Amino acid sequence: MVGNCLFCDLFQGKIPSTILYRDDDCFIIKDINPVAPIHLLVIPIKHLTYLEGFSDEDFAVLSSIFKAARDFAISEGISDSGYRLTINQKEDSGQQVPHLHLHLIGGHNLSGIG
Repeated sequence: MVGNCLFCDLFQGKIPSTILYRDDDCFIIKDINPVAPIHLLVIPIKHLTYLEGFSDEDFAVLSSIFKAARDFAISEGISDSGYRLTINQKEDSGQQVPHLHLHLIGGHNLSGIG
């Protein structure tokens, strides 16, 4: 956990939020600016930022967040019709919070969305 990190503060309960799912490696919340009917953020509990700084151990966390995203897509009923998984890295990609997170987006046709 890092001070002054929105996602770390959410996980620690310093900022009110509804955590939809939590395990030892990650948690899931709704995106506050959704681009689709289902737009969730899968966030590692460990404060990680950019892939180029990852250790081998950190890459194991990616496996956990992708598994959580897959499981949640199934439980939300969007796995058959399709969904998008996105990780933005740094400012030019649109990353707004410098804490790695995976966007799980679905619930309608996404072909016209970025």
